Amino acid sequence: MKVQKLVEIIGSDFYTGVPDSQLKALCNYLMATYGIDPKHHVIAANEGNCTALAAGYHLATGKVPVVYIQNSGEGNIINPVASLLNDKVYAIPVVFIVGWRGEPGIHDEPQHIYQGEVTVKLLEDMDIKSFVISKETTDEEVAATMEAFRALLATGKDVAFVIRKGALTDAPKVEYSNENKMIREEIIQHIVKASGEDPIVSTTGKASRELFETRVANGQSHKYDFLTVGSMGHSSSIALGVAINKSDQRIWCIDGDGAVLMHMGSMAVLGANKSKNLIHVVINNGAHETVGGMPTVAGNIDLVGVARACGYPNAVSVDNFEELDKELEAAKERRELSLIEVKCSIGARNDLGRPTTTALENKQNFMEYLKSI
Repeated sequence: MKVQKLVEIIGSDFYTGVPDSQLKALCNYLMATYGIDPKHHVIAANEGNCTALAAGYHLATGKVPVVYIQNSGEGNIINPVASLLNDKVYAIPVVFIVGWRGEPGIHDEPQHIYQGEVTVKLLEDMDIKSFVISKETTDEEVAATMEAFRALLATGKDVAFVIRKGALTDAPKVEYSNENKMIREEIIQHIVKASGEDPIVSTTGKASRELFETRVANGQSHKYDFLTVGSMGHSSSIALGVAINKSDQRIWCIDGDGAVLMHMGSMAVLGANKSKNLIHVVINNGAHETVGGMPTVAGNIDLVGVARACGYPNAVSVDNFEELDKELEAAKERRELSLIEVKCSIGARNDLGRPTTTALENKQNFMEYLKSI
């Protein structure tokens, strides 16, 4: 169905969420219609964040908000749904729009397979009535469902539209860009050169894909890298867990701005532990690029200041390759917890591939390498 028709049928004037490629039509529609406007559209740091924000909107206005998420974010909404929104607690009505990655029978990446299997069941377990929209679903069916949903929402229940691949159409074209000059894949190539044979933990999305392809281009083994294909926002914590238990070995984390924002509390834990062998590189393009390019708030915050406030003894920001190489080498030599923010452009080459090894093979190869060093 046309995305504008879905928005008209739902009839809400406030949307908040975390971008998803399955919901790109909706995301682009919201950006074209509202941009980032706190009265109508807010892109949140994580799914629990936007659920709580929606609750605040309802408390202030009495109206029903809409929260859009990828199904991988269902885990992040469980707590606020169960202990805040639920009709046995505050009875706060919310319409969720959930992109269904990993739907059974539809080929997808490994991190989406199990999540896809349990997507609808998790909604049921949270007492959220759901309706699946596919390419064949008619406007009339969605309108009739929304009328039934309104009765539930009036009692303080929550509801969800689950969006199958390709179900929403007619998205306006939106171009996402920034003024930064450095290209992420080239940044990763510089990090790989500096890191040598040190282990690297890389974040979700295109960064891990580019790291994999960099190893291929260099004729290097993939054993050095743990590609965090799912669990967005947790790469730095994984890297900390490795660093603590491999204290004589330098460990690198290649992170992204959207991932850092999603679970920023991990920076406080890193700063408190101050693992001397951990180098945290945050590639910041101010965008959720892997799922379409919608903006994050990271383009407007002081990540270096955040890191220092969290206890990182070293934190710098760079916007050119000369400074990047200088800071990579300095971080290697000082043997103290270090953060390097790298200001990055938006964009990747169109023929960027995906890892040809399975997630399990990646884990096994990485663990074997860690045993050997």
